[in-house]
Amino acid sequence: MDYQNPILYADYSDPDAIRVGEDYYMVASSFTYLPGVPLLHSRDLVHWEIVNYCVRALPFEKYDRPSHGSGTWAPSIRYHDGQFIVFIPLPDEGILVARSADPYGEFQLNLLCESKGWIDTCPLWDDDGRAYMVFALARSRCGVKHRLMMTEMDPDCTRLIGEPKVIFDGELMAPTTEGPKIYKHDGEYLILAPSGGVATGWQSAFRSKNVWGPYEYRVVMHQGTSQVNGPHQGGWVTAPDGRDWFIHFQDVHELGRITHLQPMCFNGGWPFIGSDLDGDGIGEPVSEWRLPVEGQPLYEIAQSDDFPGGRPGIQWQWQANPNMRFFAPEERPGALRLACLVNDARENLLWYAPNALTQIPQHPALVATVRAELSREGAPGDMASLGVIGHAYGYLGLQRTESGCRLALYHGEVTEKTFEGVAVETVEEERPWNGSAVYLRLEIFPDKTYGFAYSENGEEYSPIGTRYPLHRATWTGAKLCLWACNRDNRPSTGYGEFSGFRVCPGE
Repeated sequence: MDYQNPILYADYSDPDAIRVGEDYYMVASSFTYLPGVPLLHSRDLVHWEIVNYCVRALPFEKYDRPSHGSGTWAPSIRYHDGQFIVFIPLPDEGILVARSADPYGEFQLNLLCESKGWIDTCPLWDDDGRAYMVFALARSRCGVKHRLMMTEMDPDCTRLIGEPKVIFDGELMAPTTEGPKIYKHDGEYLILAPSGGVATGWQSAFRSKNVWGPYEYRVVMHQGTSQVNGPHQGGWVTAPDGRDWFIHFQDVHELGRITHLQPMCFNGGWPFIGSDLDGDGIGEPVSEWRLPVEGQPLYEIAQSDDFPGGRPGIQWQWQANPNMRFFAPEERPGALRLACLVNDARENLLWYAPNALTQIPQHPALVATVRAELSREGAPGDMASLGVIGHAYGYLGLQRTESGCRLALYHGEVTEKTFEGVAVETVEEERPWNGSAVYLRLEIFPDKTYGFAYSENGEEYSPIGTRYPLHRATWTGAKLCLWACNRDNRPSTGYGEFSGFRVCPGE
């Protein structure tokens, strides 16, 4: 039986994976979306489920509000001394280490070091008991890029030992080398890292008999004649049968960085990834291949949600640190009640909203529907909406006015893409609405546009507005979202109630 690439058409960027026994675990970046660093589980490297998050909340006040482009970048995961250990770089604050003996339990955090611009960290525990960390540099934070750095740390990952050293400078031969993952193979140190940039780059490999180098360099996978642009950073895992695999991402821009799985082997001590389709001796991504193992559970990422306990499922993330005040005081099983909050720091726009509840789209085209209702209590400006977040975004919702309710379609533009950003919003269309409930629908089309519709009964939908181009957000693809707020920024005791959230693949 064969599998098809991509294995996940979803924005789990910067993936890294390990095997523990017959189980595979994968982590990915999540930036300002929290809980952060999703932990995915599989038995065959192709079918995945979300089982946990490595970061419940970030221990910095800055992340109590959306910090677009900051947050958790390119994590790495290892299993060491009976613990799952995840290195999580924050480009503005330093390197967090998350650890748990139980992948389904809560991960404990410690700050390994404070740093600015250290990214894409990965640990290695050597045979002599010493421990090291390889990492890259972000020009946007420290003014330097193209380089891989190595530093020693204590084996418990609580402090650094000595000063970091440059082990590779790729400015001339391999610019924008980043995302390193370090391994020990046949007595040599092996680093796999992407070079050349996200959209147009290739996979590089580095090997040395000494952890500090010098390292030999070779290109081990590129786009070649395939349709997979810039096959980018990922991780190497070995299956129980001894076969090697490489999991990585491809940037499809509007919907982020989607996940591919490649066969891998070694030739003369060097890794070879993919298949040599054009005969140049360098691997290219495959569009399909034999399933690593058959007869395993066909896990899927959860999308639809009936909110059985009155809380969102594991597939949802907030746009900032979670907070219980995001929920209405009264729960109702089978529905999600989100408080119609104000933004006490600035204008109440979706881009600025910590209480925007987001989900990663799992298809290149989809239809999302939900029933939204406003509580009887509340204030003018209360709104319950369904939307899509990106640098240009939109949301449709039921909004209370002084004279009743209306359907309102908002469109937003992010004009400055700093970690908070500057956004402007306009009402694209509004219609009077008789009642306190409505069915909302958002459709993402194959041509990377999206549009909205509404219904009284959940069966017959009327379009509203036009079709808009889909846009990515800062370092992420576009996100689906549910949001309750007081759009006029008036204090309110009201809430939006959401029920029957459904996502279906589009046509």
